[in-house]
Amino acid sequence: MRSGYLALLAALFLAGPAAVSVRAQAPIEVSGFYSLNRAPRGRVVQAAIVMQIPDGYHVNANRPLSKYAIPTEVKIEAPAGVRVGPVIYPRAVVRRFSFSKDQIAVYEGRTVMRFNVTIPASFRGDRIELRARVRYQACTNEVCYPPRTKEVVMPIEVVNANERVERINTNIFGGRGRRG
Repeated sequence: MRSGYLALLAALFLAGPAAVSVRAQAPIEVSGFYSLNRAPRGRVVQAAIVMQIPDGYHVNANRPLSKYAIPTEVKIEAPAGVRVGPVIYPRAVVRRFSFSKDQIAVYEGRTVMRFNVTIPASFRGDRIELRARVRYQACTNEVCYPPRTKEVVMPIEVVNANERVERINTNIFGGRGRRG
């Protein structure tokens, strides 16, 4: 019996990390959305970055309350002439976790960070592509993962101001129907 136990220990030792399954990162999805199917020149289009944070996980808020917590930050790169407004972060949930005696401001579940994009009337291209970099630190009640940055590419067709556009992603932006 003892030799069987020693053989098992030796096998686990030789197998190394492959014998133990450890998740290297939290399974958090990050996506980008617009409120319109096409962006009219000379107008503002609402946009959003959405994080899907599974049950049992959270990410630090943009203002996490603890100087040691790494905040969630969204940085947007846009083509020349296209203006991107400030990112509006959602209200955080304040919780206490077993790994800290301090309260921490976090985001859980579906987290929507909004901003406006203004396409100049003189914009000559037929599409734009925003690049959003989302930096966050995900945690469970017991452990925090290393900070991570995900890039989201957000293309959209640009049309003349008099062309018809449709509201989309109403589950994120509200409203419905067409805009003239």
